[in-house]
Amino acid sequence: MPRHPQAQAVAAQRTTVATSARQWVMGSIIGVAAIWAGADVLAESHEEVTVSHGYVNFGELVYGPDPVLSYVNPDAPKGGEFSQWAQGTFDSFNLSTRKGVPAALSTIGYESILTSYADDPYGVYCYLCETIEYPESRDWVIFNLRDDVKFWDGTIMTAEDIKFTFELYLEQGITEYRSVYSQFIDSVEILDTHRIRFNFTEAAPRRDVVSWVGGTSAFSKAWFEETGTRLDEASTEPFMATGAYRLDKVDIGRQIIYRLNPDWWGTALNANKGRNNFETIRVEYFADSSAAFEAFKSGVYTFRNENSSLQWATGYEFPAVENGWVKVEELTDGAIGTGQGFVFNLNQEKFQDPLVREAITLMVNFEWMNETLFYGLYERPESFWDNSDLKAEGVPSDGELAILQPLVDEGLLDAAILTTEATIPPVSSTADRPLDRRALRAASALLDEAGWVAGDDGLRRKDGEVLSVTFLERSPQFDRIINPIVENLKRLGVDAALERVDTAQWVERRRAGNFDIVNASLGQGYEPGQQLAQYFGSEAAEDSSRNPMRLKSPAVDRIIDEIVVAETLEDLTTRTRALDRVLRAERFWIPQWQKGVHTVAYYDMFRFAEIPPLALSPLDNWWYDAEAGEALRAAGAFQ
Repeated sequence: MPRHPQAQAVAAQRTTVATSARQWVMGSIIGVAAIWAGADVLAESHEEVTVSHGYVNFGELVYGPDPVLSYVNPDAPKGGEFSQWAQGTFDSFNLSTRKGVPAALSTIGYESILTSYADDPYGVYCYLCETIEYPESRDWVIFNLRDDVKFWDGTIMTAEDIKFTFELYLEQGITEYRSVYSQFIDSVEILDTHRIRFNFTEAAPRRDVVSWVGGTSAFSKAWFEETGTRLDEASTEPFMATGAYRLDKVDIGRQIIYRLNPDWWGTALNANKGRNNFETIRVEYFADSSAAFEAFKSGVYTFRNENSSLQWATGYEFPAVENGWVKVEELTDGAIGTGQGFVFNLNQEKFQDPLVREAITLMVNFEWMNETLFYGLYERPESFWDNSDLKAEGVPSDGELAILQPLVDEGLLDAAILTTEATIPPVSSTADRPLDRRALRAASALLDEAGWVAGDDGLRRKDGEVLSVTFLERSPQFDRIINPIVENLKRLGVDAALERVDTAQWVERRRAGNFDIVNASLGQGYEPGQQLAQYFGSEAAEDSSRNPMRLKSPAVDRIIDEIVVAETLEDLTTRTRALDRVLRAERFWIPQWQKGVHTVAYYDMFRFAEIPPLALSPLDNWWYDAEAGEALRAAGAFQ
């Protein structure tokens, strides 16, 4: 299958930039390895040691050391305020616990050893480090840390802080992380003040290990010990970190302001030129999107990434747009789809029958939704890797069959997966009304086959139990979408309902598995690996924020294991397609909708050089035009 045009553009850009970067990379690998690597390391391993400014499994790094990024304006001015909205409320700045509701942009001030850039889907680069060292076996990796990185309190970051943070996550992090990753680390050694080594177990997936430990944030060990803060408890302030922005003001549940740190250590790095340009970033909280939209129209906040097709199609004809104060734009989105959909709670016995799940899915008439509710703005997701060549298409290839056949032979998969096309959402023949009668008849037959028989009152029962389905939701925006589905299900004989709760209840019930059907975004990245176990693996199913459907499939687990050890891009692609095919065949996911553009509205005082293919990133590379901002203020655009 041809890659999505944006993915092709990324590949072309990687080829172009990699040509100029190749001498940097090869110079690092060949010329520096024998010189930089410690004699103790070489003697111990007897392997050639690679020393580089970054790491990539497939192809080459897009950028050389100390780059200026292609999608920024390196001369962008600093200053001004960027403001956006969030829904609901919050009472914590800790995303790594099940306690509390985390605030928007909670991790904006956190930086990690390695970083990635929005035009390189495969590479990771030294950020808090200057170089990395690793042998061909990748049994270990050494990070040579920068000696000029400072925490917000002015203290210098050291290897001790990195070791502390890494071990903190393994000790107190969320269960789904600890259960997957704790088995992969053998030891962490501090070699000197700014040099740290991670040693991996034999079980550790070698393709993932460098980027995994390189994703370790830098938290201040002294601050944690002084404050007694725990990673598994809610926190009313962010952890002491090193990033460009830190918390300035907070009104719990209502407003957050982050401010650019004037003493930020990273200002002088070329890689940060043209980035982190706003003086302050403000988040305003609203109970629902309608109230938030009215606030945007009157200038309470200044940037809106519109996620309502109704608002986008009908709402942007107000004075601030008409007089040119607000720009309304569609910006190309070349990233992999978000995989947004409804998911079933597979711990519920009634949903363990795939016939029931398929029947309920048939009652979601996307064609009617798109025509009537979405103004034709959306497409329906088909894959967890939409817009990429990792998506399964048609019948299995020979390579996929080699993966799937043994699982069929062992009884872990139905043999039909070997000959049928990849599962796609049902397409309704009626876009003029919410209920497709043909789909209703098909769904009725499926429930009859599953033993859920309609009684004299029209309700379907099995063993005396009524088939009930409740959609758990927090946003009033979804009322107009879910209510027609509820009515369709009632026509099918299902006791269906929409239960809307506040954000805090929604978060807790979703985490605890106290629901029938709930929203989830399950889209994946260009280089899937061990993180798949957190989304789809059995081991994390009972306590995972990323696997809300509680999927436990031995076949899925086996394919994930094969993806993790894939050594070539071809093998990775084939195995991921096989996984995508199996996941879609499980029918735990009712795909919702997606679009290939970012629909944004903002007050005409923000500028950007270009939109990188893999992310919108307004907080990363946009900037404030002071002259335009003052003109808007003088004209009365803001309250």
